Amino acid sequence: MVYLIFGLVLFLGVHSVRIFADGWRTQTIGRVGEKAFKGAYAALSLLGFVLIIWGFGMAREVPTVLWTPPHGMRHGAALFNVLAFVLLMAAYVPRNGIKARVHHPMVLAVKTWAFAHLISNGNLAHVVLFGAFLAWAVLDFISARRRDRVQGIQYPSGKASATLLTVLLGVLVSGVFAMWLHGLLIGIKPFG
Repeated sequence: MVYLIFGLVLFLGVHSVRIFADGWRTQTIGRVGEKAFKGAYAALSLLGFVLIIWGFGMAREVPTVLWTPPHGMRHGAALFNVLAFVLLMAAYVPRNGIKARVHHPMVLAVKTWAFAHLISNGNLAHVVLFGAFLAWAVLDFISARRRDRVQGIQYPSGKASATLLTVLLGVLVSGVFAMWLHGLLIGIKPFG
């Protein structure tokens, strides 16, 4: 569990600089340059991510069960994960109505993904992992919306065709991930 927690602190800590130290971030980029800052950011993020994967794998070997979620929560989690993939696609498909409405769909995707996994898993490693990501996503979303207001950022209106493409891609990718990739990459088959 120590590696998981250290990985989360490192990964989410790096990703929290704009939440808690945006001025420091701007000064540091000015001092060392954008490429150097992004290089250090990427290296620390990657190290944190590797530690999360390693620590989570180790923690799952000796599970500490906190509760047993009702079987129906798996179905609820599946629906929330479809929504998370739609939100994730909204971050990348240009001029879609979802991004025009929520402004930060990737952070909402992380929030939705983490919530889905919390309601369907009751062991300590899952609660630590997904609870940390949920807490971070809530704080990041609030911070990003506040920055948008301060900077007067306006998001372009969405097009129906781009929104439809976003939803279709999200549903398709979520299906592929749930049916094949989750088991291959994570070792757990949600529907197997």
